[in-house]
Amino acid sequence: MRIAVTGAYGFSGQYIARRLLDSGHEVITLTNSPDRKNPFGKPVQAFRYNFFRPAELAESLRDVDILINNYWVRFDNPPQFTFAKAIANSKVLLDAAKRAGVRRVVHISITNPERKSDLPYFSGKAEVEAHLQSTGMSYSILRPALLFGKEDILINNIAWSLRYLPVFGLYGDGQYRLQPIYVDDLAAAVVQRISQDSNETTDAIGPETFRYRDLVEMIARKIGSWALIVPMPPMVAYQSVRVLGCFVDDVITTEEEVKGLMQERLYVESPPLGRTKLSDWAEDFRHRLGRHYASEMWRRTDRVSSYR
Repeated sequence: MRIAVTGAYGFSGQYIARRLLDSGHEVITLTNSPDRKNPFGKPVQAFRYNFFRPAELAESLRDVDILINNYWVRFDNPPQFTFAKAIANSKVLLDAAKRAGVRRVVHISITNPERKSDLPYFSGKAEVEAHLQSTGMSYSILRPALLFGKEDILINNIAWSLRYLPVFGLYGDGQYRLQPIYVDDLAAAVVQRISQDSNETTDAIGPETFRYRDLVEMIARKIGSWALIVPMPPMVAYQSVRVLGCFVDDVITTEEEVKGLMQERLYVESPPLGRTKLSDWAEDFRHRLGRHYASEMWRRTDRVSSYR
């Protein structure tokens, strides 16, 4: 099949595109970074998103059988990117896919999306899900919690903090739960769903459920960190992270992300979809994990360099 993958040069998009190519499919990508080094070479042709030219966006999707939609933003950073813009752009993309005759959409969402949530990440994801369902296209919605892998940001930067800082502050008592899934396990689940016809919504979680404190302590053990892991009032810990962000010139986390974590938005009572344990993966990558800081803002502003 001819399959379009949004962001095939990015983190999860690379894994999805690689599995599709290995399965013999033709792959194109929609991207904001057409000048970024193509890790696949000629087999993957890049097209700009062209959200402001819907007819051109639809034309780039002509003869595409499946759209794998991974497009989103992690946080508001006006005027470069905002949740409101991401929602509007997602709707334009899905409408263009419908106009182009795309048969099916495999859509990457998030655990526990909710239209009434006060957290724009989760309310926005719910709004985009509803729009996809209204298009009439066949769909599969996958709802991952936290992704991990060698190009990830959040798990890597927890390890980086544990390597290089004497104290790691937890948000509160750290007893809230989360269920990380390995990025290639998610990619495998995506590929499994391209040939199906039924509409479905599936939680995409890994085989391990962690309390946040237990996750941090596990990573510390794997990398041999002696950092003191201490509970803090959530806003004190968050403000400390904001100060650290000024030194690394990045948004390490946001207040909304802290709230979502503490509200257990990254936890569901569903069977695991992935097989790879974070604890096993961290053991295998312990010598590399957290050696270098991974910058979210660098990835959003540098549209040429490859992900590291």
